[in-house]
Amino acid sequence: MAAKRIPMRKIREALRLRLEAGLSIRQISAGTKTSVGAIQKLLSQANALEITWPLPEDLDDGRLAAMFYPGSDPTSSSRYQVPDWTTVYQELKRKTVTKQLLWEEYTARYPNRCYSYSQYCDRYRHWLKQQKRSMRQTHKAGEKCFIDYCGPTVPIINPQTGEIRTAQVFVAVLGASNYTYAEATWTQELQNWLLSHVRTFEFFGGCPEMVVPDNLRSGVNKACRYDPDLNPSYQQLAAHYQVAVMPARPYKPKDKSKAEVGVQIVERWILARLRHHTFFTLADLNQCIRSLLEDLNSRPFKRLPGSRQDAFKALDQPALRALPKHPYEYVDIRRCRVNIDYHIEFSQHHYSVPHQYVGERVEIHASERLVQVYFRQRQIASHPRSHQFGITTEPGHMPTRHRKQQQWTPGRLKNWARDIGPDTLIWVSDRLDEREHPEQAYRVCLGLLNLSKAYPGSRLNASCRIANREGLNRLKHIKAILQSNRDKLPEQLPLHTELPQHHENIRGPKSFH
Repeated sequence: MAAKRIPMRKIREALRLRLEAGLSIRQISAGTKTSVGAIQKLLSQANALEITWPLPEDLDDGRLAAMFYPGSDPTSSSRYQVPDWTTVYQELKRKTVTKQLLWEEYTARYPNRCYSYSQYCDRYRHWLKQQKRSMRQTHKAGEKCFIDYCGPTVPIINPQTGEIRTAQVFVAVLGASNYTYAEATWTQELQNWLLSHVRTFEFFGGCPEMVVPDNLRSGVNKACRYDPDLNPSYQQLAAHYQVAVMPARPYKPKDKSKAEVGVQIVERWILARLRHHTFFTLADLNQCIRSLLEDLNSRPFKRLPGSRQDAFKALDQPALRALPKHPYEYVDIRRCRVNIDYHIEFSQHHYSVPHQYVGERVEIHASERLVQVYFRQRQIASHPRSHQFGITTEPGHMPTRHRKQQQWTPGRLKNWARDIGPDTLIWVSDRLDEREHPEQAYRVCLGLLNLSKAYPGSRLNASCRIANREGLNRLKHIKAILQSNRDKLPEQLPLHTELPQHHENIRGPKSFH
């Protein structure tokens, strides 16, 4: 039976204690926790090999083991075939691939030199712990896309005014392959945030299952560790591309470590290279970023085989979902209350809704060409979007009495007045002209014209003649003329009374001296 092999560390210690310290065999046995018999055999061999202390510097553990155990293999155990753990790590990123499957393939390839399944898993975990910390997370192919903004901004100079404006840099990283996308936008506001997602999916050529953003205000209205409140427009984009949005927990950067590392790499390999460049347009900046992005994705990994581009083609690209037929169109979603005039206001323009929704809270969905109004997830109004000040009113949204009033125009009122008489036309025209908006005089004009239903047109015209002559501009004045029958009285001629200039009872200026 072969003697039990003593570890190299204990062999060195036993030789030092004997040859340098001069201790006895029992003392050495107690100090190294090795049996007396093993120490005796070890020292006998050392004496036969004429070993002295200190040991030569070039005598490593392999050569020392070969001296004391010439029949053994000083290298790692040749009984087992060590798997390629890097390949195992990459394969586990694929969907449906498990360690059990990879172990079965390993045993089929090396049937007489394979680890048991428990040893296989244990040695893989041990290898994984020795890798860089960023490799400890396992991301399935096509599963997650991590999103964030770089901290540094890029200055852009207006060539006409010299004004300097800074651009934000958006970064997206796929979890399995680390394939990276970056672009510059003017702000981190909602529209830029959502459209950056659209261009990201187009760059990848497909959609992941989940998007993991930071708790940016544009995407998350209210950050919460357990139930964050997403922006409605962001939810709409997620529904359009059939992706799930899973914001990182507040103050937990490890939840989006891929994005953190991706941002750091973009800052080092792209923004740092552009620090001496001067940009005059956002398009020029994005063109430079795109060219450097290709170099970044094709750069070889340090610890893994291939590059981001290679890993993307092998892992993420086949697993991504197909893009929808049409890209997402930005829709600005806001909530408001319907005003008492059954209109809602968006971007300084007023749009009508059915009058029965006055006072209700509704949701406005405004795209570039259309404004839609929803009440409890049901569309109640739709208008072409106007980018100018004003009011858009659909007649069907108005109450009946308002609708009838809206049908009147200044021309129609004047035609009616002309049919009654010229003096009536003058009175109506004066009322329409004296108001800033003709609509403000519609009611008083209609009130006058409707008197023709109770009085003959000749009497109404005569009343307007009196009112025009005396400057009466109130409807109640004309009603008083008609009720008092003043319009029936003959018109009085103007009186020109001539008083005598010379009379005995008339005193002149001389009488007061």
